[in-house]
Amino acid sequence: MRLFITGAAGFIGSNYLRYVLDHSDDTVVVFDSLTYAGNMASIEDVLGSRATFVHGDITDRAAVRTAMTGTDAVVHFAAESHVDRSISGPDAFVHTNCDGTNVMCDVARDLGVERFVHISTDEVYGSVEQGSSVETDPLDPRSPYSASKAGSDLIALSYHTTHQLPVLVTRASNNYGPYQFPEKVIPLFTSNLLDGLHVPLYGDGLNVRDWLYVDDHCSGIDTVLRSGVVGEIYNIGGGNEITNRELTDRLIGLCGRDDSAIDYVEDRLGHDRRYSIDCSKLRDLGWDTEQDFAEGLERTVGWYRENRPWWEPLKVRQ
Repeated sequence: MRLFITGAAGFIGSNYLRYVLDHSDDTVVVFDSLTYAGNMASIEDVLGSRATFVHGDITDRAAVRTAMTGTDAVVHFAAESHVDRSISGPDAFVHTNCDGTNVMCDVARDLGVERFVHISTDEVYGSVEQGSSVETDPLDPRSPYSASKAGSDLIALSYHTTHQLPVLVTRASNNYGPYQFPEKVIPLFTSNLLDGLHVPLYGDGLNVRDWLYVDDHCSGIDTVLRSGVVGEIYNIGGGNEITNRELTDRLIGLCGRDDSAIDYVEDRLGHDRRYSIDCSKLRDLGWDTEQDFAEGLERTVGWYRENRPWWEPLKVRQ
């Protein structure tokens, strides 16, 4: 199979590219606009006969069509994804996430691709005070980022209903692992702690997130690509719900620091209290997580400790 992967120079996309090359005989066209969060250093070592790179923007219909022609399936990661940036500058999120997804789906429809996997987030369900979200729950996004992702989900699914485009949607919980841009909490806190700096913890630190190791996310996406039912949505979660304060404490311990490194800062506007998703539907396809959270976090901190040349230039650019 020949895959067309958008956003594959970013965090999850670059890890998925590696997963595909390691677990299949597929060839890949990587399509990425190389915004601040896209980094050729994350993928250049795996480009070659089975993976080629095309520099392009998902809102550019002509560029998308040229690059997508001749591919069998699309895995669509490309998106603006940082909540804080969406609060201060929402226009780019609506343009990339909604307009870009519309272009992607329309071109894929016209070219007759066989599968179209749209990558989304559990944040579209909004804050979950009790229980866990299932795929049929109403959407209740509470930030410009999550609203733009909810909109992109609906755009993609509408192409299945209207045009029979073979769309599948995945909604994952918070990811962690190597090659994550250091504006997100785990690489930001880890790199700050390794450099002897403080870490900014929002509010009371009791917001709850479910942490999913990126390789487990990649295996979930691949399961949906190859075995999922067209037109369906699949949650992908790690089953590791902890508060941000507990996460911070774990990172402090792994980096050899103490509580004096924590700076409590004013809470994020509209900060969702808890995310939680039920992944039974995906598990019914035979998928499950493999990475233990404590070991995965230690492995991740070790990667950042050993790969300063990758993240230090990115922190200067922030």
